[in-house]
This record gives sequence, C-alpha cells and structure tokens, in this order.
Amino acid sequence: MIITKLGHCCLLIETKGKRILTDPGSFTIESSSKLTNIDFILFTHEHQDHYHLDSLKTILQNNPHAVVYSNSSVDELLIKENIKHIRVNHADAILLGDIQVTGIGEKHAIMHKSIPASSNIGYLIDEKLWYPGDSYTDPKRPVDVLALPVSGPWMKIGEAIDYAIMLNPRKVFPVHDAIRFESQHTLTAKILEEKGIIFEVMVEGDRKEF
Repeated sequence: MIITKLGHCCLLIETKGKRILTDPGSFTIESSSKLTNIDFILFTHEHQDHYHLDSLKTILQNNPHAVVYSNSSVDELLIKENIKHIRVNHADAILLGDIQVTGIGEKHAIMHKSIPASSNIGYLIDEKLWYPGDSYTDPKRPVDVLALPVSGPWMKIGEAIDYAIMLNPRKVFPVHDAIRFESQHTLTAKILEEKGIIFEVMVEGDRKEF
C-alpha cells in the first residue's frame, strides 16, 4: 500500500491496482484538481475541510468512472446535487475491486457539550489502514497503520497520543493538520516511539509505502 498525502485529510491510497481518494476538501483544492485515474472517492463527513463540492465536481470531470462513497450527511448533500454515489453506514463492508473496506463509527468527536455531534464514519481499508475521519472511534479490531488526527478545534494532542497508544498500530502518520505545530509532531513521535509505535511524519506531497 502506497499513501500520498495531498494535505490535511486528503489521501491518495494505491493498493491492489486501485487508487482511492479520501476527503478532498477545502485545503486541497489545487492538488486534487490535477488527479487522474482515480477509482474510488471516500467521504467521512460534510465539514468543508473534508467535503468540498467544487473539488469533487472537478475530480469527477477528470475521473468520470470514479465511484463515490459517503456517510449519511454527505449522502444528503450529494442527493441534492444529483451526484451518483453509494452511502456507507456503520458496519457496512464494501468491495472496491479486491479491496475490502469497512465503514466504522457514526459520530464526529464532540467539540463542546452544547453542540450536538454531527455524523462521521471512518474507513478500515484492506484490513490495514484505519482512517477514522474526525473521531477517536475504536474499530475494535487490530490496526496496522493509523491515520491519526493531530490538530483541530475538537481535540488536544494528548487525546491523539492516547488514542494511538490504545490502538497500538505498527505505524502512525498525522492527518487533520493543515494548521499544525511542528512541536506537536516531535512530542507525539517521542511518546509513541517509546511505546514501540513508529510515527511517520508526512506533509503535503509526501508519498510513502506502508
């Protein structure tokens, strides 16, 4: 599996002859507009840093055969735009070619007790990569590679570190970090590597094999 980080939570995942794109949002408008040969697009939720309508329309123009999968909240938006897609609910297992993907979770992490939690679904891709979207959902199964949210208005870095320690993956790389602090990466790497978890720093444009 080769993962290219286009930025924030927009990942290009290449495995078993397929190219999967996650959450093309407002931070990756330019980079996502250049993509070709995309087979599948996965959306975790409707917040603009994860779902950007004009970006999606451009991607579909350049990749007319790409199949879009979404959670319940993005499903509603895509219906209004008459964009063909498939809704994924918690515990749904789908096949993307030979790649098994399981939708896990239903809610975004809590920002504040006064704000109702919005919808969010994470994706376990090929029984290897766990991308939780904006949540700390426990997939309740082994995780080999974790796309770890490390910055945002709904979290603090200690929660991210504890989440990674709880899941105990072989490797972690940071996402949700368009507004990030390098010192956070240093601290996260130090603590996780003391626990035997490799922290791979990935910034916009990085392409690495996992």
